[in-house]
Amino acid sequence: MDSEKPIQSTEEDVPDPEEEEKRLAAAAREANRLPELRLVLLAWRWPGKSLTGNTILGREEFRLERAAEFCVKRQTEVEGRQVTIIDTPGWFSAQDTPSIYQQEMVRGAAMCGPSGPHAFLLVIPVGMFTEVDRARIEEHLALFGDRVWRHTLVVFTWADVLRNISIERHIKREGKDLQWVLEKCKRRYFVINNYIFGEHPQLRQLLEKVEKLVAAEGIYNLEEVEKKPLEKNENQNPNRELGARPKVNSGLGLAKVGVDPPQNSVNGLTN
Repeated sequence: MDSEKPIQSTEEDVPDPEEEEKRLAAAAREANRLPELRLVLLAWRWPGKSLTGNTILGREEFRLERAAEFCVKRQTEVEGRQVTIIDTPGWFSAQDTPSIYQQEMVRGAAMCGPSGPHAFLLVIPVGMFTEVDRARIEEHLALFGDRVWRHTLVVFTWADVLRNISIERHIKREGKDLQWVLEKCKRRYFVINNYIFGEHPQLRQLLEKVEKLVAAEGIYNLEEVEKKPLEKNENQNPNRELGARPKVNSGLGLAKVGVDPPQNSVNGLTN
């Protein structure tokens, strides 16, 4: 009886590890892909928050000439996804934020509909980050409940000032306060170039990061917001401009768009 001859393998039978890794990564992205994404922008005044919203939309929609007083909702389509962006009023960097602005910030999450937002994009400009910045972020994200951090992605803007310094080195150099914020977000962050307008090469990566976050954490639940009236401070003047505006020329025009007026609600939430 003839003995069976071993089957000889050829190079074509051995999968390329790099190609296999790419195939698995593509499969994972497709598995996480969502037909719709609802995103809420959060930041203090003038860090590039509204500009980031315009970058995602690929057009000029959110006003840059002055700080917004009300939430603004805009939509676009990105590679078959329906993307909704909610731009919220920026909080004040060094003084108490008026309660009417706090209510409007919280209303931004409700503007995503009963299903809630998929993620909050916390916009932080690259630069000196202080203990005051950390405290203000903690204070204002607390308006959305303790679990908001699980649904938050930090978006760094103005990274061009780093020149040849990596974002990882910048984070390490800034110290414990910035690192605390990133640890709260499970070190989910993204660096975006806001000076590319129109078809943006980074946009797919940003949305895939959001989809990966949703796959891990689910969708933010609006019921997690503690329903209580915000304290009013009689000394607060919502019309006073606080915080310094950075000396950055965005190079973008100023779009005149309408805003969605706030609703009469104790906790700022509407259905």
